[in-house]
Amino acid sequence: MYTYTRPGKNVATFEHWLVLDEPEVKAMLMENYTGRDLIIDDTVVACNGSPLLWYVFPDRWHDIGRFHLPDGTFTGWYTNLCTPFSMDGNNWASTDLFLDLWQFPNGQQQWLDEDELADAIEENLLDEAQQIAVAEERSYVQRHLDEGNWPPPIAHELDLSAAKRLLTNNPERTMDSNI
Repeated sequence: MYTYTRPGKNVATFEHWLVLDEPEVKAMLMENYTGRDLIIDDTVVACNGSPLLWYVFPDRWHDIGRFHLPDGTFTGWYTNLCTPFSMDGNNWASTDLFLDLWQFPNGQQQWLDEDELADAIEENLLDEAQQIAVAEERSYVQRHLDEGNWPPPIAHELDLSAAKRLLTNNPERTMDSNI
């Protein structure tokens, strides 16, 4: 189970299959997103039934989602600034830090929710250390964007079909691998 907290808002829990478990990156597959349509620039990037693939990096203040439509059509990458995830067995958790980056497959990109971040800071929902971490992580991501190497290679190499193959081809996969 993955618990995702939004300060001052809600706590959500999601079930994902762990398809890659490496020291530097974990990849989780949500086979069927359920929720409201996710729309960016009047484009639906995920909706009910969409598979989502998440890359989580230990000790980093972001994770990256690879979004698709229900038919598997790739719609883009979503970089979510958040606290480094914590793990307790199959229970994982992270806290949203409001600022996000969206990248369409054609390279168009935009920072999202800057107004929500400003409101969260004004409402003291983020402490000083979290505010500093958001600024540093944004700079880190932006530097890599400017250099043309964002998202990291794993988000290109481990696509939806590769994640599904990992899930299907692992004979030791059990429900214990479901987080």
